[in-house]
Amino acid sequence: MSGDIRLRRPVEADHRFLVNSVDDWWGGRKMHMLLPRLWFQHFTGTSWIAEDDDRIVGFLVGFVSPDRPHEAYIHMVGTSPNHRGAGLGRMLYERFFEDMRERGVRRVGAVTWPGNRTSVAFHRAMGFVPAEAGTQNLYGTPAYPDYDADGDDRVVFSREI
Repeated sequence: MSGDIRLRRPVEADHRFLVNSVDDWWGGRKMHMLLPRLWFQHFTGTSWIAEDDDRIVGFLVGFVSPDRPHEAYIHMVGTSPNHRGAGLGRMLYERFFEDMRERGVRRVGAVTWPGNRTSVAFHRAMGFVPAEAGTQNLYGTPAYPDYDADGDDRVVFSREI
């Protein structure tokens, strides 16, 4: 990183770059379907873009729950592989937490695949804890089998802010 990371709110025009980048950022996994344009039309006030020298190098898409106004949810976060390990993910999460505190939110949730050891370790390092009730141990962490569909196991994380 150049050290000049700038965080800003996303705009709809950011969608094309990100939807064309996330699969590469995830090592070829097909992730772009989780990032439809609607996130850049309706959730810009609770999401963030990270830029380094005016190039998008990271993003966080999140929102305040309309049904649980004291809870927020992080839908998706991504960082360019060239910018990992330098605190960019932490910077995005901390900015989101700050935003949410200002809105009266007290808890933030996120989910990840239990086999993604990097994501699980990152969330734990950020103070998230996996839900224990009703889960079984998958890939070494408490998780829900078939959470979203058959074979779509997930760790359900929560953090008080």
